[in-house]
Amino acid sequence: MSSLAPAQATSDSQSDKHPLKEFGTGPFVLRTLFADVPLSEDGTKDDIKVNCVEYLDSHLYVGTSDSELLHFVQVPPDPADKSGVPTFILASRLRPAFAEPASHATRPGVQQILLLPTVGKACILCNWTVTFYSLPELSPVFGTTQVKNCNWVGGIDLNDADLAQDERAESSGAIILLSLNRKIQVVNIADAARPIKKIDFAGSTISLRRDSVACVADSRSYALLEINQQLKIPLTSISSLDEPQPGNAVGQVQHISGSSGGLLRSNSSAQSRPQTASPDPSSHRRGTSLGDLITAATRRQEYRAPEDEEPISRQGTPGTPPELATNQNMPEATARGSPPASETRAARGAPTTKPQPGLLKPLVVSPTPEEFLLVTGTGPLEPGIGMFVNLEGDPTRPTIEFDRYPKEIAVDGGSADRSSSQMLVSPEEEGYVLASMGREFADGVHYGLEIQRWDDGAGSGPAKYWLETPNARPLQPVGIRSLRGIEDTHFPEIVNRLCRRRFVPFSSSSLDASMASLKSFDSRTASSIERMSKERELFERDTDSQSEDSLPDAWQATRNAEEEDFVRRLAGTTARLAVWSGKNIWWAVRNPLIMRLDARLEATVAVSNQASTERRELFSILNSFRGQDAKSELEFLTFSYIRQRIGILLLTSFLKSEDTSFSDADLQAMEEILVDSLLDPRVVLSLIPGVRNEVIETKRGIWIFGGVKSAAEEFIASRDFDKNNSTLNALSQPILHFLRRFLTAWRRKKGFGSIADENEVFRTVDAALLAVLLELDQHSPPGPAKARSIRAELYELVDTGVECFNRAETLVESYHRLYVLSRLYQSRKMIADVLATWRRIIEGERDDGVELIDGEQRVREYLSKISSQALVQEYGIWLANRNPKLGVQIFADDKGRAPKLEPSQVVSLLREQAPDAVKYFLEHLVFGKGHTIYVNELITYYLDIVVSRLRTSSEAREVVMSTYTAYRALHPPKPTYRQFLTDNAPANDEAWHSRLRLLQLLGGNHDYDLAVIRDQITSLSSVAEDLLVPETIILDGREQNHENALRLLVHHLGDYDTAVAYCLRGGASIYTIYQTPPTQDRQARLFRALLGEFLALRDVGDRVEQTGLLLDRFGPWFDVADVLAAIPDSWSVDLVAGFLVKALRRVVADRNESAVARSLSSAQNLRTQHDLILRVEEKGPSIET
Repeated sequence: MSSLAPAQATSDSQSDKHPLKEFGTGPFVLRTLFADVPLSEDGTKDDIKVNCVEYLDSHLYVGTSDSELLHFVQVPPDPADKSGVPTFILASRLRPAFAEPASHATRPGVQQILLLPTVGKACILCNWTVTFYSLPELSPVFGTTQVKNCNWVGGIDLNDADLAQDERAESSGAIILLSLNRKIQVVNIADAARPIKKIDFAGSTISLRRDSVACVADSRSYALLEINQQLKIPLTSISSLDEPQPGNAVGQVQHISGSSGGLLRSNSSAQSRPQTASPDPSSHRRGTSLGDLITAATRRQEYRAPEDEEPISRQGTPGTPPELATNQNMPEATARGSPPASETRAARGAPTTKPQPGLLKPLVVSPTPEEFLLVTGTGPLEPGIGMFVNLEGDPTRPTIEFDRYPKEIAVDGGSADRSSSQMLVSPEEEGYVLASMGREFADGVHYGLEIQRWDDGAGSGPAKYWLETPNARPLQPVGIRSLRGIEDTHFPEIVNRLCRRRFVPFSSSSLDASMASLKSFDSRTASSIERMSKERELFERDTDSQSEDSLPDAWQATRNAEEEDFVRRLAGTTARLAVWSGKNIWWAVRNPLIMRLDARLEATVAVSNQASTERRELFSILNSFRGQDAKSELEFLTFSYIRQRIGILLLTSFLKSEDTSFSDADLQAMEEILVDSLLDPRVVLSLIPGVRNEVIETKRGIWIFGGVKSAAEEFIASRDFDKNNSTLNALSQPILHFLRRFLTAWRRKKGFGSIADENEVFRTVDAALLAVLLELDQHSPPGPAKARSIRAELYELVDTGVECFNRAETLVESYHRLYVLSRLYQSRKMIADVLATWRRIIEGERDDGVELIDGEQRVREYLSKISSQALVQEYGIWLANRNPKLGVQIFADDKGRAPKLEPSQVVSLLREQAPDAVKYFLEHLVFGKGHTIYVNELITYYLDIVVSRLRTSSEAREVVMSTYTAYRALHPPKPTYRQFLTDNAPANDEAWHSRLRLLQLLGGNHDYDLAVIRDQITSLSSVAEDLLVPETIILDGREQNHENALRLLVHHLGDYDTAVAYCLRGGASIYTIYQTPPTQDRQARLFRALLGEFLALRDVGDRVEQTGLLLDRFGPWFDVADVLAAIPDSWSVDLVAGFLVKALRRVVADRNESAVARSLSSAQNLRTQHDLILRVEEKGPSIET
């Protein structure tokens, strides 16, 4: 397979003059077949032209206007040279034999080359004479056999020609048609040239055949011939201005006669009608079509023949002599003279009242096995009409229009064309017709090819493309022909664009410069870049060491070769159309979709002066195949490549568009393109100075399409790329938000098997995204994240885990975001680091986000969820020192996951490392868990707090004494003193609350050291007397010193109700009810003591009131004599009348009860005696011996 050397279709100066002249955007391109053909043997003749070209099996045949047939043999390139192109060497120069034409006729040279590979023969038409040769060396065959005065040789069955070699049936020869002056000779070419029959059709100049139906034309009209049954169907005239000949009913089948016989060797000339003068400028042209579907139309025209426009003759080559074209009645023998000059002058100068048709060359091609395409027109400089007819002469599809009447046409592709110049892997073909013509431009006439679809169906008309030959100066007509042979080749441009090449975002010099400029950055950026560089070196060293065996010295060259071989296989195509002009010959090959789209991209970038215009055109290119499914591997790669390249172009436009910002729709579209195209995000980041330092590149490198690599490197090398600014804060907000969305979308592709170099890619993506979010989040208000905020996205990133963990640590630290760092550690279950980071925040280290709210509580909750006993112990002690109340909750938590320490261990640990928290842990043990063994110790802690406070603070002492005064001033019923203290406790007075807890413990049923507690309380006597009255009362009760306890209750507290309750409880406690009730004697004793205290009250009213109430309510516990002895003589009897009345009533009641009891006892005694007598009588006497 050879490669095609590119041939530029138009020069740059021409490309902006007509929209159809943009190079590379059309469906065909020209690739050099043979440059500078040696037309002249000695190089002295410059006027020799190429008339016809044929190619078969690496043999190239070129017919010239100098009556020479050049035979070239293709020499393939060196297999080792992948970019080599084949060359041609001259094998022979042949001057075919021909009969000398009439003296007035010129020699057109070699007019046709007809190759018959099935029989290994070639038919050469040279100067109206056909000769026969063998293939491929062109040795003469059939002796001296010649066919003179022949206008055309062809008519091979195109159905057989379209078949592959292995599909053709064995035949006894090849059937051809020779267009003689008066007849068409049917000849079988095999070991000899054997005539089969003659067809009565005079003056034919072209013939194409499908099976037994041939489409032929003379100088005036087209017709279909059935060569087996000798039938003719007249078709349309070549010129729309030419009226149909009498007897030629268009579309009606006619019988024609034919005869068989030997090959004609006469020297008659071709018949033709006289050449008429150019149409009058004011004449009209009439468009004709076949049948009733195409109606005639007239329109005015101006006929102006440019100086460089040659009139096109009706003969098969541009060089047909006008003299021969006007010779209608030349006999088949050698012409002996010419028509009278008077006749010729009369024919040319006869006046007429209607426009005369100009000479137009008949043009016929067969796009499908069932159709022929015919071209009609009005003049060489006027538009031509292409009409499609089937094998029965009926129209098959809408007509097509040519801007000018073509000189030559050829078709390529279509549903039934097996030999089209298509990419080898194309699943379906499009049919095109290529027409050679001249076209008027501002700088004059240009020769080239007008290309359009012939199978597009009805509509507004197919799009037309204009293709010129390279270096088309001086102006020369363009020839085109579909060759018998095909050439397998490939597009080097596709290889260059689609072959993956290593992209190097950092050159060694740029990296050194970056490190050298660290001093220009702030300390945070400098340390970040320096650490990043060291991490990259470490990562590359580790990765490369792991795969050392898989990276031999020449691994990159090997991969390059493999990539080229892979793409070259996809870039293959077949070429069958030859185009020539001057001394050069080209292949006209289908322009692959990738080349067309890429050419549009190049044109867009080169022409667009405004960024908005360029963007619109880029989106237009992308939309041209949006939603289209790839039908081949090449098309799949094409779509990916174009998307990636458009993405790069849009990105670079976006980065340069500081003044003209992108719209939201444009940004969204660009982001979708960059993500959907699967372009390595490292390439995108490499184009943005602020984040390109995050790109991870190992020794394996980054491999992308060659065309994308070139676009990226071009931008990096341009002045628009600021290599010296490597900080994120230099990027605008739109760029940062674009990166945020783009990188977030890429993170969603984690785990996709189609991502190459997944490890390096997502390490880069995560690092860059983290850096961008940190930069954006600097402007967020302090505090926790809000929904759908940048900070929420930052949390989500670190919570879900990042691939670049070490780099993430560096970045977060550099931005002083300790809370984010703790979440990063949590994503890796690094519990110790999470706690250490929180401790740094709580202890006051800089955390710009201020996101850890109530940090100590967060630590306490976190410790309850972890299972490490060591960490719980470490941070429990740390927290207990900072916040004792909160710290001890960690050790007291029963729902924690870590193994629990024994209470004794905790107490011991707290005593050593957090003594301030011991009290709170003891409270938990005593009040929460009911561990009474720690009551005495807890009482000691409480008492120390209270005593220390009272000893050191006179204010505290005054407060205590004032509580006593206030309590005494309360009117009954009043709460207990302990409840009074609870109700009036200050919120944050530790001593006050400790005293409440102390009273609770002292009054409870606990064992504690009375002597020690008494000593501590007594020690306050040096400061003030009776500061801790309730505590002393409780201790007196414990020590059976009830009289003192009642004294304090009555005289110091004035808590009469509690004093009464104390007596009822037997002096056990003032705040707790015991389970075992006291005896009545003990109660009576305590009440007598209380009576004495009441009688000792200073306030007479209280004394009388409390004494009366006590005697009235609890009279049964008192002896009347004792009460009367105790009551002062000055008191009126009325004060104790109630007590006395109740006492006397009790005495009377007691006496009556005693009398009743005695009576009951007497009756019971009588009853017992009666029962005894009865029993004795029953038993009778007994005798004892």
